[in-house]
Amino acid sequence: MRLSCLTMQRHGNFQMHRTALVIVMMCSAIYPVAAAPKAKNIAASLTERQRALQALNRLTFGPRPGDVDRVLAMGVEQWIDQQLTPGKINDSFAQGKLNGFHTLNMPAHELVQAFPNNAAIRALADGKAQMPGDPNRRAIYEVQLANYKEQQSKKSDGAVAPDVAAKAQADQRDIDAAARTAEDLLVLPVPSRIAAIVALPVDQRRAFVRNLRGPQRDKLLAEFSPEQREEFLAMNDPTDVVTGELQQAKVLRAVYSERQLQEVMTDFWINHFNVFQNKDADQYYLTSYERETIRPLAFGRFRDLLIATAHSPAMLYYLDNWLSVGPNSQAGIGSKGKQGLNENYGRELMELHTLGVDGGYSQKDVTELARVFTGWTIDHPEQGGGFVFDKKKHEPGPKTILGHTIREGGEQEGLEALDFLARQPATARFVCTKIARRFVADDPPPALVDHMAQTFLHSDGDIREVLRTMLKSKEFWSPQYYRVKVKTPFEFVVSALRATGAQVDNTQAVLGTLNKMQMPLYGWAPPTGYPMSAQSWMNSDALVDRLNFAIQLSNGQVGGVKFDAQRTLALSVLSSGQLPSAAEGELSSGLANALSLLESALVDGEVSKQTQQALVQELTNPKTEDHLLDNPTAPLAQMIALIVGSPEFQKR
Repeated sequence: MRLSCLTMQRHGNFQMHRTALVIVMMCSAIYPVAAAPKAKNIAASLTERQRALQALNRLTFGPRPGDVDRVLAMGVEQWIDQQLTPGKINDSFAQGKLNGFHTLNMPAHELVQAFPNNAAIRALADGKAQMPGDPNRRAIYEVQLANYKEQQSKKSDGAVAPDVAAKAQADQRDIDAAARTAEDLLVLPVPSRIAAIVALPVDQRRAFVRNLRGPQRDKLLAEFSPEQREEFLAMNDPTDVVTGELQQAKVLRAVYSERQLQEVMTDFWINHFNVFQNKDADQYYLTSYERETIRPLAFGRFRDLLIATAHSPAMLYYLDNWLSVGPNSQAGIGSKGKQGLNENYGRELMELHTLGVDGGYSQKDVTELARVFTGWTIDHPEQGGGFVFDKKKHEPGPKTILGHTIREGGEQEGLEALDFLARQPATARFVCTKIARRFVADDPPPALVDHMAQTFLHSDGDIREVLRTMLKSKEFWSPQYYRVKVKTPFEFVVSALRATGAQVDNTQAVLGTLNKMQMPLYGWAPPTGYPMSAQSWMNSDALVDRLNFAIQLSNGQVGGVKFDAQRTLALSVLSSGQLPSAAEGELSSGLANALSLLESALVDGEVSKQTQQALVQELTNPKTEDHLLDNPTAPLAQMIALIVGSPEFQKR
């Protein structure tokens, strides 16, 4: 196991030490949860407080200090009913966090115009498009056009290995020049700065946005309005503005939204109907895909969700259905093999979206379904166009799927096929198994899945009713499945931010952490979506990454995140209905009380004897008490890091 990152961390004059014992303890405690939970030593039923914690752990991205008591005061069932009707929950604070992200409300064609992609710049270079009239937008296009011409020139001249030393000197000159330009800009009134950047010659503007670094860049961006910040960033990389704001919004919603179950279900369906963000045009379609297709239907009928995803340009592009042409269609006859039938969507529609891999379909059914969806395409995807049915590409004649014959009917054939698949018992079982796996256990109890599937079929796929069935089941509230689900990297990071009361002003470092943990948001290339089971995320490297994040967070070293260990302790005190009993062991009464409060706030006091012993062993280091007076924050930070890195916090 890799130990170098964990061996020693410093916080001021206080030395934070991690022993191999802590690592071994965490590994041995986490890995077994991938297996089926054991029945021995399990209580007959959950206490009311444990029920509240179970609801918060499974239906949110993690409880905040005081959330358990708030749910208890409202009543667990009443709180669940509230979460199932998110429109009644005031979410203005979270919305305020998103107000500066204008791309979140823009349709795809407007995104392409405001933040030009490669296709838009290529069209401009080829004389097939014109420069925009708006000077700020024009400044973006000019820089991107210069970048495009440079790339084309390198291709035509052939790749020549640069002189490393000469390149390093040139890069440093560009960085120094950008710093001097920034000095000139920062003495100007804030409203005049973006205009001054736009007025720079194209080559100088291009070099400036590419090479500005450090505090000067941070200050410039911090004092821009949201629109100006987007314009500045777009001069360097327009696409990154679109994808970056969507990723940032996902983190901020997960951390701050009061409509937590809606966020969890939106995340679930985005994963179920996975679309890879980095497949070119999907970079511009994913924003509207989540906004218009997934989020509004997260609690609706599965059939409606299925139809909406089938019509989405994001899905059509990702699985190549927009390219599919019927061999006997008007467009297919005489195409000489340039266009043909594409089976990607038909296969994934049955295997991953509806029936499941064991759903009883054959390769012939895949081909027939692909024929049904010929002509479902996109109007100029390079321009962010929408869905269109092109009858010239549609395969004529009847089709037969799973013994069900669909008469020739153009676009209506696809709607009939989707309706047919949505109502299949195999679909009900497959979808309900995935929901139960997300909310109950990696290996969900068959009786629960059966009960949920019956509700699915009887309610015409009403997702809210399926969730109600699960949440009223004895299995969901069984002690056997209490705190056995291992958090994905996204769930772990967000739950740590929520539990500690950290304030997220900028999510870039958080997104970087998720990339390192192998869970880049919207970045899973296979159509399967991210796995939800423990065995997919728990290994020695993954555990070290999580512990490193816990240490960095508790030491205030996560960029864009304001963390204060004393604030976390204060939240623990203020949110406690009563003072928990002091931790036992060799700690002084002060440290023991603080540890107990933090355990209560971060894991509701549910710490195993093994974890408690490891925590006490780390905190009895003489250096801890030696520096209590000159640096009281340090031991608090150490406690928080160890608790967030503990097996109890890894599970929900």
